[in-house]
Amino acid sequence: MFSLSVELRKDPITRSWVITGDDLSESAPRPESACRFCPGSAHSTHVIAATPNHPGAAWAARAVVHPAPLYRIEGEPGRRGDGLYDCMHSVGAHEVLVENPRHDRHLWNASDEEIGHFLHLAAERILDLKRDPRIKYVSLFKDYGKNAGQEFSHPTSQITATLFVPRRVLYELRAGRDYFISKERCVFCDIIQQEERQALRVVEARGDYVALCPFAPRVPYEIWILPRCHDSSFERAGLSRPGLRMNLAALLRRTLQRVRAITEDFHLVLHTSPSSLHPSKNLGYWKTIDDDYHWHIEILPVVQSKARSYTFKEVYYSPVSSETAVKQLREAKIDG
Repeated sequence: MFSLSVELRKDPITRSWVITGDDLSESAPRPESACRFCPGSAHSTHVIAATPNHPGAAWAARAVVHPAPLYRIEGEPGRRGDGLYDCMHSVGAHEVLVENPRHDRHLWNASDEEIGHFLHLAAERILDLKRDPRIKYVSLFKDYGKNAGQEFSHPTSQITATLFVPRRVLYELRAGRDYFISKERCVFCDIIQQEERQALRVVEARGDYVALCPFAPRVPYEIWILPRCHDSSFERAGLSRPGLRMNLAALLRRTLQRVRAITEDFHLVLHTSPSSLHPSKNLGYWKTIDDDYHWHIEILPVVQSKARSYTFKEVYYSPVSSETAVKQLREAKIDG
């Protein structure tokens, strides 16, 4: 039988990189009788980093190699052409961030201190991976729920480090650069100022962070969490003063509680700046990245639509407006 090795292929029209290969399904993790991420697990797990010990546990949060990584740190990309097509090996990194030693302590029911440990570890891992001269972008994401493609039952997020910048982030980078060239201001900062002034789509503000529903949502109840003070890099914020990190931890916990009052399933993704340690020689937006980009967390709930589909489309359809969503999210019962 013909077997295609896993590789990255670039769509010449959308310029998106796609992982493809006939053995992807074979390498996917299978259900396990015991959790591989719980302390004391018999499963062999390669630990990359961990936060310091805290009372009652050997660690607070830790990063491990994904048991079936889509990207591997070893080897060379071997970028090559096939006529008009581009492809390369799936070189990079793929890690699992174990958010908590306890199997039942998720980002919405953990303490702010526990979430703070996770955020600090995430910032450390992003910064460390960006030091690799091959890496162009580091993504942090969390898929929770059966309809969101959840992979592990233990509270986890994942990190991928790639030799390219994902298309969605490229769109934001280009828009941010164009806006900055035109107005010499950050478009995200202007959005935050307008949203707080109008108070129509702000879910909650806490310290230096704000949670809001975007003006043009891709899915119902979409929420963004942004720093109110301009900063292009999450890892800078994540490694800064503990007080700032605790505000973010509390707002993330409360926001996820609001989302779970609507639906249990969601996607969470962090958008931070590309690696500025190795700026592109060809792409102009790298030169003003600290001025024109603004890191943020995007949370996209997965809601079963009773009408038209809102997934897998270039023109998104949301049957719930941001203004209506904010009212329901504000009224959701949350703890603390």
